[in-house]
Amino acid sequence: MADLVEIKGVTHAYRTPAGALPVLRDLNIAIPEGKFCAVVGPSGCGKSTLTRLIAGLMKPDQGEVWLHGERVKTPRKTVGMAFQNPVMLEWRTILENVMLPLEIVAPSMPKAQREERARKLLALVGLSGFEAKRPSQLSGGMRQRASLCRAIVHKPEVLIMDEPFGALDAFTREDLWQLMHKLRAEEPFTALLITHDLRESVYLADEIIVLSDRPAHVQYRMQVDYPINPRPISMLYEAKSIERLAILRDQIEIAQGRNGGAH
Repeated sequence: MADLVEIKGVTHAYRTPAGALPVLRDLNIAIPEGKFCAVVGPSGCGKSTLTRLIAGLMKPDQGEVWLHGERVKTPRKTVGMAFQNPVMLEWRTILENVMLPLEIVAPSMPKAQREERARKLLALVGLSGFEAKRPSQLSGGMRQRASLCRAIVHKPEVLIMDEPFGALDAFTREDLWQLMHKLRAEEPFTALLITHDLRESVYLADEIIVLSDRPAHVQYRMQVDYPINPRPISMLYEAKSIERLAILRDQIEIAQGRNGGAH
């Protein structure tokens, strides 16, 4: 299986009044097409910087970022993005918000076809009947569902998610985790998830990458071999998942310099 996303020897630092602040150091990550990769690590280790590099919103000081066999040098319209705060335009209906990427990426697509695509996704996530509502009329979980539809409506090369479920309550979060697997089954995509929730990473990902403290490099990789669909929430309480979570927590503490590695 070919790698769709390739991070090759990326080193990056931010310029501050006090001097350079190293964030990433010789980072190497590859995500095969159709796979779901979760990235975890200490706060401030450069996880969000990684998403901006893949989207082409910034360039690395050293190294290369490749997407679908092309080196990323400028912003990519074919990247879908979902964030913790699902920023939606209040003056547009939910349907119009979901259609927005198609208006940018495929302006020649007939409006009826754009609507059909958006309505299909909204139905898939349980939002049929809410197409004419405004964002403020929806709950946080419903807005995040609509945000996910907007992120994949144009069938992006890669879906980048930066803590998309972090602000939701536990039950809504788990509901959306299950929705992600449903979307993968119906609308296959390649994904990179940034998260601080280790349970979320184990439940959603095919591979989990633990980044070291800043300047971050790949400290640890974990393959998750659970079936994609179905993947019941109950699997998180099985012995295998509990062991994986313990290993990941240990790795985070190592990255933070708080643990010599007990597992």
